[in-house]
Amino acid sequence: MATYDERTLADLMDGKLDWAKVKEIISNPKDPERFDQVVRILQSRVPWKERILLPLAEHLYIVQKGTERIVKCDCGYEFGDYRENWKHKARVYVRDTVESLREIYRPFEHSDPRWMELREFICPGCYTLLEVEAVPPGYPVIFDFKPDLEAFYTMVLGRDLPS
Repeated sequence: MATYDERTLADLMDGKLDWAKVKEIISNPKDPERFDQVVRILQSRVPWKERILLPLAEHLYIVQKGTERIVKCDCGYEFGDYRENWKHKARVYVRDTVESLREIYRPFEHSDPRWMELREFICPGCYTLLEVEAVPPGYPVIFDFKPDLEAFYTMVLGRDLPS
């Protein structure tokens, strides 16, 4: 089983490795320390001190804040309890007209807005685009997933969840 240093993993995360090295890394089984290495890299890149428990998505993390576990953006904006859909506290731009779709698509390459809309979820703190949903108009906001933190730490990592 290959192991990689944090610099190599950081370069992987930043898209700085050539394809041969990327293929090698993603093809090999993950070493037992990989999760901790990635969390250390991510923790070093954020301006806040709360401990990252789990990377949730690009720019989003589940962190331990006192006795709470919340979703937090790179910039420090707090979306609240991780068991609730963070998207409900994000800014949302809905592309549901031909004009709004043409801002990102060439003519005749976008969907029919009567059948599909694009929802762009944006951090209210730093205005980073966090996620995009392509859904029928009126479709409920998608809750991507609610991780079982206790099971992940116990069953996957083999240790107790930090408190």
